[in-house]
Amino acid sequence: MIECAQLTKRYGRRERRALDSVTFSVRSRGIFVLIGRNGSGKTTMVRILSTELEPTSGSASIDGVDVVTSPTDVRERIAIVPQEAKTVSWMTPMQTASSYLLWRGFSRAEAKARSLASLEKLGMGNSADSLNRTLSGGMKRKVLVATVLASEADVLFLDEPTTGLDPISRREFWSILRETAKERFVFLTTHYLEEAEALADDIGILDRGRLIRIGTLQSLRKSIDYDFSLRIPKDQAVSLPRLRNGELFDGSEDTHILTVEDEAYEISRALAKEGRRFTINPVSLEDIFFYLIVKEGEQTG
Repeated sequence: MIECAQLTKRYGRRERRALDSVTFSVRSRGIFVLIGRNGSGKTTMVRILSTELEPTSGSASIDGVDVVTSPTDVRERIAIVPQEAKTVSWMTPMQTASSYLLWRGFSRAEAKARSLASLEKLGMGNSADSLNRTLSGGMKRKVLVATVLASEADVLFLDEPTTGLDPISRREFWSILRETAKERFVFLTTHYLEEAEALADDIGILDRGRLIRIGTLQSLRKSIDYDFSLRIPKDQAVSLPRLRNGELFDGSEDTHILTVEDEAYEISRALAKEGRRFTINPVSLEDIFFYLIVKEGEQTG
């Protein structure tokens, strides 16, 4: 179990709160995804839980071990790829991964075998002995992820690990994470909402340091009381009937409507009859995120 109680982190003279009294508990199994806008506090949360940063107040623990009072015990259980992590230019992927495993106590032979297996799993086998400086940004990111996957850590913290990966590599990585999560707990941050929707067993939504919601995708869907999302391009401007059970958001490129099934059917039928272009889909994580951040988040700001 990962538990946080009134976890707060302040920075600077003006006491800017990167985390503001965050309280939650999540069972350490599967994949937990923390999402939020840039600057919402995701990286601060990861740094505190991985013992890289001390909170200003509050507490946090992993499987009952306090991250502040027992950091060494916590570090034995975890491995992390920080958002700002970089490979050493004059080392190879094999050297990067195996040196990390040697530091964690593996024998030289085991470190080499585990490193190669992990690199091959991420499609880096042919580049295992290339210098890191010759690799693309996405490949360098893969090296860092392969390094922690090669460890026996029970908990993996991955802070925006797929940044820089092309769409195909990202989806291949998702498959690897799903397999990894069968045996270990993955705490993932991302700004790709489709990634969170595809991977998460549980999702936390963070905004301006405050935890707005936490739960499964299904429970988050239920929390906003809407079933369908309609988007109407601006060039298809049309007079819409007054919404009885939905909400309308006027975006820069389209009109966005969240509503219940009956009303969604009525609106889509009227639009189709008039020959208007539109899209209609079940409420997605992007819709939920937009609703909670823009409507609730801004109102409570």
